[in-house]
Amino acid sequence: MSVKDKTYWEVCIEINPLCSDVVCDFVQTEFDCEGIVTAEEKYKNLEVIETSENIIKAYIVSDNLNIDYVKNLFKLKRQELIDNKIFDYDIGSWNVNIKKQENVDWSKKWKEHWKPNKISQRIVICPSWETYNAKDGEIIINLDPGNAFGTGTHATTQLCVKACEKYMKKNSVIADIGCGSGILAICAMKLGAKEAVAVDTDETAVETAKINAKINKELMIIFKTESAEVLQSETYDFVFANILHNVLAQIMPELKRIMKIGAKIVLSGILEGKEDVVLKAIKENNLKIIEEMRDKEWIAFVVQKED
Repeated sequence: MSVKDKTYWEVCIEINPLCSDVVCDFVQTEFDCEGIVTAEEKYKNLEVIETSENIIKAYIVSDNLNIDYVKNLFKLKRQELIDNKIFDYDIGSWNVNIKKQENVDWSKKWKEHWKPNKISQRIVICPSWETYNAKDGEIIINLDPGNAFGTGTHATTQLCVKACEKYMKKNSVIADIGCGSGILAICAMKLGAKEAVAVDTDETAVETAKINAKINKELMIIFKTESAEVLQSETYDFVFANILHNVLAQIMPELKRIMKIGAKIVLSGILEGKEDVVLKAIKENNLKIIEEMRDKEWIAFVVQKED
């Protein structure tokens, strides 16, 4: 079926950005979805000056969409998450607004929202379909986020990259826990790491990460569709863990075990007001905080293993 023969609908869902992945998975499972916008950015001089992250826009195909049915589906899914205590914070209203759209290819249209963006002192994230000429000292990472796996503009990702620039030593062996689109492992390699292992429990995310590594000619990254436990037989010089705060606290012993003595880890994905649970886990595992980093409402801790 050609684009002109399809009927497109824009489904806007108001959420807490922390549950973005869950909503994206739900949309792609339940509907014929051809594109998702998880954040809309306004750029100036390669920097994001305004970001809207609390609304997900999904573009789905349906000849006869039952709007009331769709809204009720989201209502039931939200209540299911609450009843099962999947999240320990307010996941947002999940209010749904639906409107019919013009017949354009929304699987490509969403790409108009993403431009080259300098996310740290040296790293510029450039969409694989855009061109950018690097200035002195800049490193370009070409990225294709797939359907909805992150573009490097999120504060939690940028905190990780900034920590990597500051603390990772050259020729380090690194691990990326919850790798998503693979951006952190790729950045580490571009910044001088010797090799990297990147894991994620989402098979689609791992496949996207493999594509991005190939785009950037980074062949010394091993990708695994696993949890952090798969890495227990190895130790690393530098570790990324950009995950929700409650998961960080839960797996802190495993994270410590994969770190060499003297190794550093950047713990990111921590929403302001939720840091105490992570701080408690850091203390219980006898890890030393090197730096606390902040960006908007997000916090990251750079932590070192000393014994």
